[in-house]
Amino acid sequence: MQAQLDVQARRREGSPWTGVWAVVAKEMADHLSSVRMQMLELLIVVTASGTVYMAMNNIRSTISEDAFILLKLFTLSQDPVPAFAGLLAFLVPLVAIALAFDSVNGEFNRRTMSRVLAQPIYRDALLLGKFLAALFTLALVLMAIWLLIIGLGIFGLGIPPSISEVMRALWFWVASVLYGSVWIALALVFSVRFRQPATAALGALAVWLFFTVFWDMIVGVVTPLLSPVTYNTLEEVVKQAQVQLMISRISPNALYAEAMVALLQPTVRSLGIVLSSQLQGMLLGAPLPLAQSLLLIWPHLTALAAGAILLFAIAYVLFQRQEIRA
Repeated sequence: MQAQLDVQARRREGSPWTGVWAVVAKEMADHLSSVRMQMLELLIVVTASGTVYMAMNNIRSTISEDAFILLKLFTLSQDPVPAFAGLLAFLVPLVAIALAFDSVNGEFNRRTMSRVLAQPIYRDALLLGKFLAALFTLALVLMAIWLLIIGLGIFGLGIPPSISEVMRALWFWVASVLYGSVWIALALVFSVRFRQPATAALGALAVWLFFTVFWDMIVGVVTPLLSPVTYNTLEEVVKQAQVQLMISRISPNALYAEAMVALLQPTVRSLGIVLSSQLQGMLLGAPLPLAQSLLLIWPHLTALAAGAILLFAIAYVLFQRQEIRA
């Protein structure tokens, strides 16, 4: 009887997600009004404007007719300014990490964690609210940049976007948000694990640098060990290329890069190995329908979403095991 009373006393009352949207609203207000976020937004706007201006000059001088001319604003580059899509692959992780590296340990350092959890808000709602607030803030910033680029393209080129271009740009926005969610969840893990925000930020940035700089080197070293080419036959070469592609796709950077290529370059028909025998009867240069491009990148989007969920689950377990002192 006493054991049943103890179980009922420990049982939580109400939904564990009560207060999620209150946390989301408060955290988003803090993010959007912070000096750190304003500096990052200014950096992205300046770089986006510069890359779009260079791309428009390139379009006017080299492209006469193209069904996806506004998508070129994301992919064209002109020395020394890179393409906006490549620049975005570099900036999205930085913005995502900046949004979440001090989300939990900052509460501990300000000694406000116990006061927040003293309200009718469970740890589940607090952690999920902080993750969703960072994700919604990133999505809002990226959508503003998307509208800026499309608006500048319409104003500068005088060409309205087609439905296909708009849908591809929107799916590219979805891919970018999923890519950023992985880095938000990673920064949240380090924010829960380390009490010092500087340590959490450095840990998240170290993982980002590892995948950005060193992962391709590791793939080049590991692939011949896992799949050596002894007799230089076609089967061995294809198998080694498949292994290399599989290992490289462990990196979220590689997944995002392939999704970006398939969405912004409609003529891309494959993201893997294509043999000459598979090209027979293919109409080269013809754009793929959006549905077919989505079929190509659906595993990539699923992997990015799964990575974010896995990292959030790790942060959740770590946070539930921490002791909250007054």
